[in-house]
Amino acid sequence: SCRVCKGINIVEPSNEELPPPSKPGMYQLDIVLKKGNNLAIRDRGGTSDPYVKFKIAGKEIFRSKTIHKNLNPVWDEKVSLLVESLREPLYVKVFDYDFGLQDDFMGSAYLHLESLEHQRTLDVTLDLKDPHYPNHDLGSLELAVTLIPKEGDFREATMLMRRSWKRSSKVITALCVWVCVFVTLQYQSLRLSDVHRKAQLWRGIVSIRLIEARHLQPMDANGLSDPYVKFRMGDQKYRSKTIPKTLNPQWREQFDFHLYDEQGGFIDITIWDKDVGKKDDFMGRCQVDLSVLSKECTHRLDLPLEEGEGTLVLLVTLTASAAVSIADLSVNILDDPHERKEILHRYSLLRSFHNIKDVGLVQVKVIRAEGLMAADVTGKSDPFCVVELSNDRLQTHTVYKNLNPEWNKVFTFNVKDIHSVLEVTVYDEDRDRSADFLGKVAIPLLNIQNGERKAYALKSKELTGPTKGVIFLEIDVIYNVVKAGMRTLIPIEQKYIEDEPRVSKQLLLQNFNRVRRCIMLLINVGCYINSCFEWESPQRSICAFLLFVLVVWNFELYMVPLVLLMLLAWNYILIALGKDTRHGDVVSSDSERKGFMNKLYAIQDVCISVQNALDEVASCGERIKNTFNWTVPFLSWLSIVALCAATLAVYFIPLRYIVLAWGVNKFTKKLRDPYSIDNNELLDFLSRVPSDVQVVGIPYNIHPYCKLPQYCNSDNCMYLDLAKFQNDVISDVKS
Repeated sequence: SCRVCKGINIVEPSNEELPPPSKPGMYQLDIVLKKGNNLAIRDRGGTSDPYVKFKIAGKEIFRSKTIHKNLNPVWDEKVSLLVESLREPLYVKVFDYDFGLQDDFMGSAYLHLESLEHQRTLDVTLDLKDPHYPNHDLGSLELAVTLIPKEGDFREATMLMRRSWKRSSKVITALCVWVCVFVTLQYQSLRLSDVHRKAQLWRGIVSIRLIEARHLQPMDANGLSDPYVKFRMGDQKYRSKTIPKTLNPQWREQFDFHLYDEQGGFIDITIWDKDVGKKDDFMGRCQVDLSVLSKECTHRLDLPLEEGEGTLVLLVTLTASAAVSIADLSVNILDDPHERKEILHRYSLLRSFHNIKDVGLVQVKVIRAEGLMAADVTGKSDPFCVVELSNDRLQTHTVYKNLNPEWNKVFTFNVKDIHSVLEVTVYDEDRDRSADFLGKVAIPLLNIQNGERKAYALKSKELTGPTKGVIFLEIDVIYNVVKAGMRTLIPIEQKYIEDEPRVSKQLLLQNFNRVRRCIMLLINVGCYINSCFEWESPQRSICAFLLFVLVVWNFELYMVPLVLLMLLAWNYILIALGKDTRHGDVVSSDSERKGFMNKLYAIQDVCISVQNALDEVASCGERIKNTFNWTVPFLSWLSIVALCAATLAVYFIPLRYIVLAWGVNKFTKKLRDPYSIDNNELLDFLSRVPSDVQVVGIPYNIHPYCKLPQYCNSDNCMYLDLAKFQNDVISDVKS
């Protein structure tokens, strides 16, 4: 029974039993990774460098250390995990570590948590298998697993009350216990609500991009500093990386704050000089007042430092969240006929020379996503969407514990460059660490079909392959063609936030193949022209010869852009006829599935080719330099004779006749002498000039004392070791 006393519900003892306790909502899983037995061989030396990964619901939760060159490794590593559901098995995968290359798969196994006993340590042996080759024996792993149910404070208090209620002679004790439990639960409820408010009910997002600082105060003895920046807004704190030995550091970092106050707030910023072994030096402070900044746009702030010297450069963007209604924040201006008419008039051809920098407007409707990747151990995600156009960055609110979120948010950007790419990225929010990447879409503005609601498949960070899920967008772009064309002829806007470059073997192979395709195209064109000189096909050579004579004899300067115009028109006609060849050289992704040795040989071939190409380019430049600095006097005199002859020929003979004579000679050379060897006189001359590597030990000199090369103290024989020369002369005189 129950009665009310001073606003507090007092529960009296009763003979009724409480319902049985429910299953715990959380489990602690303790795993000891002991060792591996007879693991698979993945390296050429007959060994492997194994390490182990644990995954639950597709999310990596543990990675062991790497044991080098061992097929029976001993780890003895312990990990404790919190698991909400036992339905998701523990996925164990073993890999062989390869430096700079993709790690090789060594086997996997599943540990079904539902089959484990509670409160008991079990020794488990997992047989490793390859799903593609299930009959192969890949060894085993030995684990010690303990599953412990985690009961809540409420359950403990309920059990305490049950024991108290069974003592009917001690009613007052039960009453006191209930009051204590009530107060405890009230306190915990307030605490949880505060956590809930901080985690979800924030009013907006403040995105700060730390760009650079200028003219900072020197704090070290060398006249420089090692600056880093600290940000603070309430309980939220961030710290940037340290840039060593500079007074003009460039960070290019980004930090996101949750905004709880609709009226804004203040962000305190301090700059410090990093010192090893002692307290860091204070270099200055500044403050950002968010209440004076407008929402849904990016602001560039140049903040002078107080109590110090210099200026700090930031980009600040305020984005409202779902705590305020969408209608108040995201006004769909293009759906209003009057507003749309005004925007179309603003970017009409009649206003092409008004406000040249305002090229156009793009409106992005971020509607929803479906089938996203599960990033949390619960099998769910907390997705939010970030929309970026050049240096403008806005984001939606977070939809918690959902793989099919609906945002229904509308963003509007000013277009500064019609060639910009709209990037839409989906992240999973994590409260205690950086957000997890779920997928990305990159859409060039020129490829957008206005008003079309379309599902875009999410891709990886590098946009090289698909990932899980799709996102539904509706985009409208309105721009002025004349302004867009004029903007194309000025430098592109620099993007402040860029990813740090990293070494990637796939990217190395891809870039090498791109360069090789371009070079092979030029080589093929050269071979085709040379085949005309060689008369491999008489009809083709005759046509080429007549065309050459006709063009050279009637050549005018306007023909150069005319030929390029004809080439563009020809390709346009091919595309219109459905004979599009633009995607004929798409990079194949088959290299991702190559074996270890094939990848190693491919990278070796790339390195050798790059090495040889660099040697050819460097040698060519050095030979030209050595021709003019008299490394080989005979060749330098020969070049003087050739240049004098060329100067006189060009001065007295029109260039048209010279080119015509050269062409007639090339075309008739094979007819005059069928067994002649094709050559290039200029390249043949340069091949005789030594490069800097080949010039070592060559006794070509113009120094007066070079008649005595045994006294030279350098490989180039340009300087004389006077001390050695004098000593030898004195010794000769004495003798």
